[in-house]
Amino acid sequence: MQNLTIENYVKAIYQVCARDDKDAASTGELATALSVSPGTVTSMLKTLSEAGLAEYMKYEGVSLTPSGRTLALRVLRRHRLIEVFLVHTLDLTWDEVHEEAEHMEHAVSDLLIDRIDEYLGHPATDPHGDPIPRADGSMVSIDTKKLTKWDPAEPFRLNRVMDQSPDFLRYLTEESLAPGCEGKIVAYRAEAGVITIEVAGRRTTLGLDAAEKLLVSALS
Repeated sequence: MQNLTIENYVKAIYQVCARDDKDAASTGELATALSVSPGTVTSMLKTLSEAGLAEYMKYEGVSLTPSGRTLALRVLRRHRLIEVFLVHTLDLTWDEVHEEAEHMEHAVSDLLIDRIDEYLGHPATDPHGDPIPRADGSMVSIDTKKLTKWDPAEPFRLNRVMDQSPDFLRYLTEESLAPGCEGKIVAYRAEAGVITIEVAGRRTTLGLDAAEKLLVSALS
């Protein structure tokens, strides 16, 4: 149980920092990400510090050490490869695999994950567009922006969905929005808090909160 908790914490720290492109995560952010109290986070951060996995400074937040980052990437590699495996071999949908992978990521060995990676042909991203760390910790890098920051004059490709809650993913499925689809912005009404896009001839209007969770890139 302790190892599982440690893995969940280093993964959460890595994801919070990567999401906002910063070096440290606050206790509040981690409490929200892990659905625990700030006091519980503070106690666990001391354990991570003693294990050499993180550096915690009061009022500044927590950052991962090189060892902590390596462990976080190993956990993310397991999680994301499991998601791809479940979609491609068991026909689970992308809104079903996240929770399954959350449980399985702590139980599989790195040897099995390497075999799964080879079997799948070394995929670069998971079903949600999240990059999959390679065995050496490196990842594919794509220049993306939030849909709300995209130039309406330029067509886009949807690369990544940052919210993996089942309800949100099912909504995107209903609107034919998934990583790889191409489209354009046809209306951006900031005063109304909505953005309208067109993908494959179909128009969808999204609230800005939802649009913030979609990362897009230029067509190659």
